[in-house]
Amino acid sequence: MYRVTDVVKHLLLINIGLFIATIFIMGDPAAQTTHMLVNERVTDMSLWQRYQLAMFFPTSDYFRPYQIVTHMFMHGGFMHIFFNMFVLFMFGPPLEALWGPRRFLFYYFFAGFGALLLHLFVAYLEMSFFGADELGRNVPMLGASGAIFGLLLGFGMMFPEEKLMLIIPPIPIKAKYFVIILAVLELFLGLSRMSTGIAHFAHLGGALFGFLLIMYWRKHGTRL
Repeated sequence: MYRVTDVVKHLLLINIGLFIATIFIMGDPAAQTTHMLVNERVTDMSLWQRYQLAMFFPTSDYFRPYQIVTHMFMHGGFMHIFFNMFVLFMFGPPLEALWGPRRFLFYYFFAGFGALLLHLFVAYLEMSFFGADELGRNVPMLGASGAIFGLLLGFGMMFPEEKLMLIIPPIPIKAKYFVIILAVLELFLGLSRMSTGIAHFAHLGGALFGFLLIMYWRKHGTRL
C-alpha cells in the first residue's frame, strides 16, 4: 500500500495550506495593478497582495529578505501547485524512505535554494550583458518547482531503472531517460525563451544542485 512519508506529508500540507490561506487572506493583485507595479517605481508592498511573498531580484524595490524562503511556498495558480504537489506526492516518499527524513528535507531545500541561485545568476547576466529589460527585476518568481525538479533528478539517480508511465504519449520510460529528456527540454526552452513566464533556469538549478549534492554524498557520505 502506498504510504505518504512524514516530511512529504508536512510539505504538502504547508504548501496547500498557504496557497489557500494567502488567496483568501491576501488575494492576488489585479492585472492592471501588476502592470503598474512592474513598470513604475511603487514601493508599497501591500499592493502586491500575496505576491509580496514571492521572490524579487535583490536590487528591486520590492525585494525583502524573507522572500528567500517564502517564495518556495507560493504558487501562481491551481495548475502550478497541482503539478508540483503531484510530483512531490509521487516521487518524494521513495526518496525519503531511502535517505531518511532529515537527509530528504536537507536535499529538498538545498535543491530549492540552488534553483534560486541559478535563476538570479541568469537574470543578472541577462540584464547586465544581454540587453534584458531592467524592469525584469520587478517580476516575481514563486513556487516549489526548483525543489521539485531536484526531486525528479534525485529519483532518476537513485532509481534509474524504475519505469514511469507517461501521459502524452502513453508509453513507459525509465526514470534515468525521463530526467535527461526533461533537463534537455528545460534547457532548450530556457535558451530559446519560447515559453515566457516560466523560470526554466530555476528548474535546471534545482536539478543541478540536486545532482551535485548526491555526487558529494556518494563521495564523502553524510552525517545528517
